[in-house]
Amino acid sequence: MDAFQAVILALIQGLTEFLPISSSAHLILPSALFGWPDQGLAFDVAVHLGTLLAVVVYYRRDLLAMTGGSLKGIRTSTMNSELRLTLLVGLATIPAVAAGFLAKDLIENELRSAMVIAVTTVLFGVLLWLADVLGARRRGTETMGVGSALLIGVAQALALIPGTSRSGITITAALALGFRREDAARFSFLMSIPVILGAGLLKAKDLAESTVPVDWLHLILGVAVSGVVAYLTIVFFLRLLDRIGMLPFMIYRLLLGGVLFYVIYSATALS
Repeated sequence: MDAFQAVILALIQGLTEFLPISSSAHLILPSALFGWPDQGLAFDVAVHLGTLLAVVVYYRRDLLAMTGGSLKGIRTSTMNSELRLTLLVGLATIPAVAAGFLAKDLIENELRSAMVIAVTTVLFGVLLWLADVLGARRRGTETMGVGSALLIGVAQALALIPGTSRSGITITAALALGFRREDAARFSFLMSIPVILGAGLLKAKDLAESTVPVDWLHLILGVAVSGVVAYLTIVFFLRLLDRIGMLPFMIYRLLLGGVLFYVIYSATALS
């Protein structure tokens, strides 16, 4: 992988990590269309770090308030809104962590095919739009209870299936439960922090045990490009969300799914 490929892949990761369009569906395209090599474990860690920094910086005030409020609530043995939100985010993270440990081999060995990604790209794109159209869009995160948090957490666990989109499926679940678009996206992005952190730490552990040499220039490019692009993506996505809704993302996912099906068909015809 050269510097140009590193920048393009980091740009793709930054754009797609928080948009409901599936990063895994996009990251297979360069190798499928151009024959690019796998980006490697070290680069995976770098782009995960970049997107983690982006969401932490964007929600820094929320995170500081949640931390301070949680510490105060624990110290005084009282529940407050910040401690409550922190507990709900933690609770919603549990299903994905459990599914990751229990289904890791199944996902890595059986579900990483281009066909699975193409199908899930289309299927979950349609579900996203239906949830947006049919959902009440009246609830805020202040009304969220344990049941809603767990349901959104179970939806996040489905994102382990490539092509689903973590942000897409969690926003879909929140919209289906009647939450407003901005509240659905906010809770989804806050949920992403422990998930991205955990995934990054696991990859970092594997990297520490690896003997493959590390290209530090590519890692720096990966962190910088994915971080800046992810931050800008969050900013513009949240600003435009109420105006555009989820229809453009469904249309895009249908088109992307069509491209993936075409690539699969072409590869099959040539083999």
